[in-house]
Amino acid sequence: MSKPENKSGPLSHIDAAGYANMVDVSDKADSQRVAVAMARVRMRPETLQTITDNTAAKGDVLAVARVAGIQAAKRCADLIPLCHPLMLTKVGVDFSVAGDDALVVRAEVKVRGQTGVEMEALTAASIAALTIYDMCKAMDPAMVIEETCVLSKAGGKSGNWERPGS
Repeated sequence: MSKPENKSGPLSHIDAAGYANMVDVSDKADSQRVAVAMARVRMRPETLQTITDNTAAKGDVLAVARVAGIQAAKRCADLIPLCHPLMLTKVGVDFSVAGDDALVVRAEVKVRGQTGVEMEALTAASIAALTIYDMCKAMDPAMVIEETCVLSKAGGKSGNWERPGS
């Protein structure tokens, strides 16, 4: 089997031989790290109303989606091969209505450690959005999950970052 080529320069998840590897963070200092991510779920206005009225046939959509997002953040390293298993200190998942046809999922994850939690926040937002879809697909199979992104991160050697316009 031939080794992959790294044509785009130094990548932290590619070793000197060109193979994927988990980054060694053992020499990095512990710091408080926070990441916030979001996902938007577009749906029919009637579906959104059903969710906000808590009258969906499968139960409390937002409560189930919140728990799913929290659980997903805690299992991120099981889902994404090169992520480090982390002892998270906080996972929060919240929802807001955006117009008459969308719910925004917002996930905030914190850790005191040697590596950031952007992937955990993205995983939480994504799985919460997928859970909303799962619980409402019978009434609205055309729902769309979109605009999944990191909104901000803080801590670590690279410091703070915020998505412009967020």
